[in-house]
Amino acid sequence: MTHWYDGPLAAFDTETTGVDVEQDRIVSAALVVQDTAGGRPRVTRWLVNPGIPVPPGATEVHGLTDDHLQRNGRWPAPVMEELGRALAEQLAAGRPLVVMNAPFDLTILDRELRRHRASTLGRYLEHAPLCVLDPRVLDKHLDRYRKGRRTLTDLCAQYGVDLDGAHDAAADATAALDVVRAVARRFASRLERLSPAELHTLQAVWHAAQARGLQAWFTRNGTPETVDPAWPLRPELRTAA
Repeated sequence: MTHWYDGPLAAFDTETTGVDVEQDRIVSAALVVQDTAGGRPRVTRWLVNPGIPVPPGATEVHGLTDDHLQRNGRWPAPVMEELGRALAEQLAAGRPLVVMNAPFDLTILDRELRRHRASTLGRYLEHAPLCVLDPRVLDKHLDRYRKGRRTLTDLCAQYGVDLDGAHDAAADATAALDVVRAVARRFASRLERLSPAELHTLQAVWHAAQARGLQAWFTRNGTPETVDPAWPLRPELRTAA
């Protein structure tokens, strides 16, 4: 019997000008498709001229400079169109979408679609509903008492996954895909009877509980930070009239 975690998966990742999904922009993205565990991945990459300056701090993370993006990046509007269609195609083909920290990457894509296409990610996925596997949410639920951080680098170390070239969108997407397969194998007794669609629903519940716990910790420690419980996509911010 072939389990879902040995079968077809796709993975999506972005690199950006910062960490504010409402204001920052995508500068690169990658989609990685793998039909079987251990199979050769098919990688599609996008490079974007975001139309705004790239802060030095962001360049330090992903290595993409203003000059490089202006010379080699494409205008955002056609790229966002391609990204929306590419994700829809994978979901329509029945491939679950692996996204590390999904509320960031999927929300920033949604905001870019609103900005450049006067559309939303939801419209692109009208006939192919989201089915997301988030290694961060899965690991935090299944191994909740393990101490330490849970960045992609940390998860790769925990599950024995190679991460060659961190903060490159294609490398990160590939690693996230491998981590999901590794998590599922380690906790097969708890996951193998669940379909990816069922896991998608459960992760929304798990993430909300994780967010409440983190929010409580911030409150106890006097940290004025708000944790959004929405997963895998944050709702549009409503501004006061």
